[in-house]
Amino acid sequence: MCMSGSTTSCEECLLIHPSCAWCAQEDFGRGRTLTSRCDFIQNLQKRGCDVQFIEYPKSSISILQSRPLSSKGSGWTPYDVVQIMPQQISLSLRPGEQTWFGLQVRQVEDYPVDLYYLMDLSLSMKDDLHTIRNLGTKLAQEMGKLTSNFRLGFGSFVDKNVSPFSYTAPKYHENPCNGYKAFPNCVPTFGFRHILSLTDKVDRFNEEVQKQMVSRNRDAPEGGFDAILQAAVCKSKIGWRKEAYHLLVFATDDVPHLALDGRLGGLVQPHDGQCHLNENNEYSASNKMDYPSLALLGEKLAENNIFLIFAVTKRLYVIYKNIRSKVELTVWDHPEDLSLSFTATCQDGQPLPGLRKCADLKIGDTVSFNVSVEARSCPPRGTDQTFTIKPVGFKDRLEVTVDYMCDCGCTQTAQTNSSICSSIGTYNCGTCHCEPGYLGAHCECQEGEASSMYLSACREAEGKQICSGRGECSCNQCLCYESEFGKIYGTFCECDDFSCARHKGILCSGHGECHCGECKCHAGYIGDNCNCSTETSSCISDDGQMCSGRGNCVCGRCHCTEPGAFGDTCEKCPTCPDACGTKRECIECRLFNSGRLADNQTCQRLCKDKIITVETLKTEDPGAVLCLYKTDNDCVMKFTYSEHASGQSILTALKEPECASGPDALTVLLAVVGSILLVGVVLLAAWKLVITIHDRREFARFQNARSRARYEMASNPLYKQPVSTHFVETDFNMYGKSYNGGWTLD
Repeated sequence: MCMSGSTTSCEECLLIHPSCAWCAQEDFGRGRTLTSRCDFIQNLQKRGCDVQFIEYPKSSISILQSRPLSSKGSGWTPYDVVQIMPQQISLSLRPGEQTWFGLQVRQVEDYPVDLYYLMDLSLSMKDDLHTIRNLGTKLAQEMGKLTSNFRLGFGSFVDKNVSPFSYTAPKYHENPCNGYKAFPNCVPTFGFRHILSLTDKVDRFNEEVQKQMVSRNRDAPEGGFDAILQAAVCKSKIGWRKEAYHLLVFATDDVPHLALDGRLGGLVQPHDGQCHLNENNEYSASNKMDYPSLALLGEKLAENNIFLIFAVTKRLYVIYKNIRSKVELTVWDHPEDLSLSFTATCQDGQPLPGLRKCADLKIGDTVSFNVSVEARSCPPRGTDQTFTIKPVGFKDRLEVTVDYMCDCGCTQTAQTNSSICSSIGTYNCGTCHCEPGYLGAHCECQEGEASSMYLSACREAEGKQICSGRGECSCNQCLCYESEFGKIYGTFCECDDFSCARHKGILCSGHGECHCGECKCHAGYIGDNCNCSTETSSCISDDGQMCSGRGNCVCGRCHCTEPGAFGDTCEKCPTCPDACGTKRECIECRLFNSGRLADNQTCQRLCKDKIITVETLKTEDPGAVLCLYKTDNDCVMKFTYSEHASGQSILTALKEPECASGPDALTVLLAVVGSILLVGVVLLAAWKLVITIHDRREFARFQNARSRARYEMASNPLYKQPVSTHFVETDFNMYGKSYNGGWTLD
């Protein structure tokens, strides 16, 4: 690899590959070609090159500043709080060689927070003004849960006071609501007004808000972007602290005007991105410059470490907590000839190649990142490059200085017109660099000289063409032809830099260099034509898994291996065994604000499926999967999961879980008592029925027997009824009287 190129100097050798070394020893390689001085270091040593003459620079890292991470924010001076480690390093890079360095980031507890509340005071916001009368107290109470060092500021905006954005007729100058019956009085239109600098006096905030009155503009969009930019760049007037988190809360009820909208009002001068607050703390350039562009706005917010929150007040605490729950690295002033790749190690301890952020963090958690750096080429001599790595929204940063190792140490002892080079060349790093018109290892030949001896030295092997048919043999050396396609080189002109594999017509896919018919890929790319990216960030799904755990990342794209899985990150899989379990968490947090995702405040980030709620769930769709799960209160929640033709996942769920209603206690009691009474009545009725039937049968038998007896007596002529007569004498005393008589008894 090292010997195949056309290297005639130490510097060219070092650029071929980071494994190549150069031997600067004078008597090395006698009788060999010049390129033999460029080889692997072990080969040079085997062939007799002394170690002291071998040029083989290696990339290195020097840590210049590394203060330990802080644990708390309050109670320290601003510059004592450290959230990134190290803070400054120096890299010495050899082109083509990868080197790594690590850094750690920690969200410090009790970190100071500056919050500037920017409110739309156009007429449509009149109802909301009453809502925020006591906003300061509420914000201080909520933010006090996260930090003891909290300050509030307040500003307001309407729109540019020029037509067609506002009412500009003289009668509207003092009262733009003049003639508007629904709200006849309001203050004059203004662009942006800074009202209260950041302070820890919550009462002052409430007091200033109480004084505010709405104004009026003409069109629906507002001048909010003018206000945002001024609040971001007017650092001293707003009172932003360098050591604090900067939150800018933007409250409006309509879309803002963008760059070029100002031309409708004759404002053709682009926004300059500077602070233009006058002595009254009002935006003085409102009627002079156009609205800022999104790019300018984003640049200034990032430059001043400001989080812009489009939010209603009641969700602010949750939004800030979400901001603090993630760490994402950004690179500033990234040199074009440097390749950077990141590997994040978050709370689970698993390295995630290609990822530069960690989510679902708690305040106080520490995360680590490994950064791979490779210099692809050498900049002009004497060029030192610097770049910065910083977490989004942090004041802390890592400053990286880069020194390119493109020169060989032996060049410091170069000799011009050296006797070693026949006094017509420069001896440098073991070789002669001849004056024009001279050739040879010691500049001993002139161009044009030729002999059979010289010609044999210009053949790669017996029977091969001289100089591979792509050059001329002169003084024992091949002089390669020029080509419109690129460079032809090599000892025998056998190599070029244009005969490598292409991808879509681009040599080495634009991600590598062609060396002697083979693509040498830049860092981050592999393959015969360097079209396969090793970057895996595009394969990371929203839940942080590689290809959702259902496939492999190949050339920067997910190849799904789970049957039925599809999507950019294999995130769609209605038929997978875990499909219902995954979507269940989204149903819980989106519909009922419960479950694991609701606790971690990651629901909106992870659950982007469309959810439709219905009273009755239909399961006839053959492409939908029916999912059921049991809730904490023993109810059953049902939903279906399907994939729409547009690629969006659809979850159709019941509005409420199905719960079996419990019996009423009084109803049960009455039912039991009623059942007992009913059984008693039935038994009594049955007993009565049995007795009645029995009595009737006995009575019928008696009647039958009696009738037979009468018949017998009546039909017998010999039978006569007997009569008995008795006489009794007695002395019976009743009621004090005595009776004498006789009784006759039958």
